[in-house]
Amino acid sequence: MSLRSRVLVAGVLGGVLLAAGCAAFPDQPPPQSWRPQEQLTPQGGPDPQVPGESQPGEGGAGGSGAPSEIPPPDGCKDYDPAVIATCLDTVVAVAAFPGDGRDPVALVGERRTGRILRVKHGADPQLVATVPVDGSTDGGLTGLALSPTYAEDQLIFAYTTTATDNRVVRIAPGDVPKPVITGIPRGATDNRGALALDRTGALLLATGDAGNQQAAGDLNSLAGKVLRFDASGAPATGNPNTASLVVASGLRQPGGVCTSVNGPGAWVTDRAATQDVLYRLELGKPLTTPAWTWPDRPGVSGCASMATGVVIVMSTAGNAQRLPIASDGSFAGKPEVTLDKDQGYGLFGGMDAVNEQVAVAGTINKDGGQPVSSDDRAVVIAIAGGGGPGGAD
Repeated sequence: MSLRSRVLVAGVLGGVLLAAGCAAFPDQPPPQSWRPQEQLTPQGGPDPQVPGESQPGEGGAGGSGAPSEIPPPDGCKDYDPAVIATCLDTVVAVAAFPGDGRDPVALVGERRTGRILRVKHGADPQLVATVPVDGSTDGGLTGLALSPTYAEDQLIFAYTTTATDNRVVRIAPGDVPKPVITGIPRGATDNRGALALDRTGALLLATGDAGNQQAAGDLNSLAGKVLRFDASGAPATGNPNTASLVVASGLRQPGGVCTSVNGPGAWVTDRAATQDVLYRLELGKPLTTPAWTWPDRPGVSGCASMATGVVIVMSTAGNAQRLPIASDGSFAGKPEVTLDKDQGYGLFGGMDAVNEQVAVAGTINKDGGQPVSSDDRAVVIAIAGGGGPGGAD
């Protein structure tokens, strides 16, 4: 497939252009061996590009000449300019650095190894930390988020499965992971979770029910919930119950949680008992009425929220689907599918937005898919245009 064909396939999306317990902490060690901090630049930016794509009028694949074919991967070398990291293993957790989208940078987490790597186009993945995990179930390292004050403290938060529980840990420069929230129930199934920051700087965690559907409705259990907390693991300011981490209940096997970069929306995806669902997150309300459902069960996974719609990547169908939002806040039609079959990258795990136009997603082809030599990969998804609410027909 040509580069231009792969980029333009996003036109199908009507504007989606693809490309328990708390612990106290000691003072953080100096960042002697830590890399220079990423500068968290303002959100948004014009003319999002897939890395490596030429500007109009330039020579090469993005120029005015005939587009060239993208060669197939050769070992860990992937010639697709949207691919920013290769030869990873089952990338379920993604945390993107905010930026203008021209040269996206992200942290990605491998579910089964616990490795956290910094990825960027044109550079080899760089190991940042390794978190001890038990990946023998569907758990492991399944959630990543940057500290709300990352530019100052360079802290990373991760959601992990151990032999005895699921937990949130935080990782300081040059230090070992320290527990923040422990004792989240672990079971033989449904251990996966997802982490994100909301617009206030609080952390949001969606937890699975650990194979016990009754636990999801039990407010005394941390399983099957959305938790909202600060960097120390305490209930965040604004929680409906100021003494509780729980702000929503009723999840089974969440795949993603996301908040709008430039809007009020907050969403969580879940693989419910009989269908896949997308919930609009409202603090203090149980997750009982989905905003959208998928009876065909495509495997809802990571998500990205924008003012114009919600994009979800799929771990079974292996595509991306966009639900456009109308001016009244409702969904304006059925999901618009892209990155399907030979136009895509296989099965997707996590995703996180860089800004309103660009996201980074990870693949999980080594866990039930049909991996190519460069899998698993981190891929840039450029969510361009879209006009305003309802702009996608």
